[in-house]
Amino acid sequence: MTKSEFKTFLKAVPKAEIHIHIEAVISLAGVKKLYKNRFGKEMSKEEQVALFSYDDLNGFIQAFLKIQDMYVSEDDFNLVFKELEKYLVSNGITYCEAFFAPSAFIKKGFNYAKMVEIFHKQIKRIKEKDGITIKLLMDVSRTFGCENAMKNYEMLKSVPCEDIIGIGLGGAEAKGPAKDFAPVYELALKEGYKAVAHAGEDVGPESIWDSINYLHAQRIGHGITAIQDEKLMKQIADTQLPLEVCITSNTFTKKIVQEASQHPIRQFYDKGMLVTVNTDDPVFFKTTLLDEFWICYKCLNFTMDEIKQLVKNAYTASFLSDSAKKKAITAVNKAWTI
Repeated sequence: MTKSEFKTFLKAVPKAEIHIHIEAVISLAGVKKLYKNRFGKEMSKEEQVALFSYDDLNGFIQAFLKIQDMYVSEDDFNLVFKELEKYLVSNGITYCEAFFAPSAFIKKGFNYAKMVEIFHKQIKRIKEKDGITIKLLMDVSRTFGCENAMKNYEMLKSVPCEDIIGIGLGGAEAKGPAKDFAPVYELALKEGYKAVAHAGEDVGPESIWDSINYLHAQRIGHGITAIQDEKLMKQIADTQLPLEVCITSNTFTKKIVQEASQHPIRQFYDKGMLVTVNTDDPVFFKTTLLDEFWICYKCLNFTMDEIKQLVKNAYTASFLSDSAKKKAITAVNKAWTI
């Protein structure tokens, strides 16, 4: 099957994506709009190249923060969600759980309640127009420490929104050990919120263990350093703790993986671990969900039956209700006409 044939077929199959950051779905054209609005001039080619020039996770995070700094008001999130909508439609995604990171915007003086109002309006519009369901997870952010993370969580509680279902822990993993954020996670889980954590992306398996033992995370973002710990892989397989795998993103950081064909998702799958396929930050890594599945097929020797299982895994690992999961998986089976 050619790449074009593969992507055409898979686009028609309903899919879920559960590890993606809304600020990183915005296209280059969208970034240029933000830049012009922020600085009153066109973004030069040299500035574009400089913005997307980085070779490690921390460099990427700095670029991510630079784009966040281009936002001038809460209204800029209308553009973000229009870009997210285009991405979801073009990849045949029917359900999405996406991260949003409020810290940088709150520091800029944005009003959180107004942000949430825009989120809700846009999510409702996308559901009515495209039939796509979007749920959000607040990235409480390890980058700015536990005190800031707790403040973010308190904001989440202060402005209840049916679209925001829980918290995540992103940012510079090496600078913010998971266990430091246990107080935030303990409170969130006690109060009925979902809780996931980036771990094992840029730090060894101890980061994943801490996310399990201290945070009681319900999913692990990335988790690729689990490949270094047989006991950990067995526990993840036995408990069916989902991993939100992002192949191109992991290849970029080069912490464990130098090229896609070396990615441990193949070994994880073969060990019975519940792995899902995601993009993380499409504009930064120049990828899409369809591209990620193509990598699984072309570079990692996943059969089409296994690709089908990976598609279903994302719904299984999601925070949809059991009945909604069953309905979504039935739709995948119906659309899979090979």
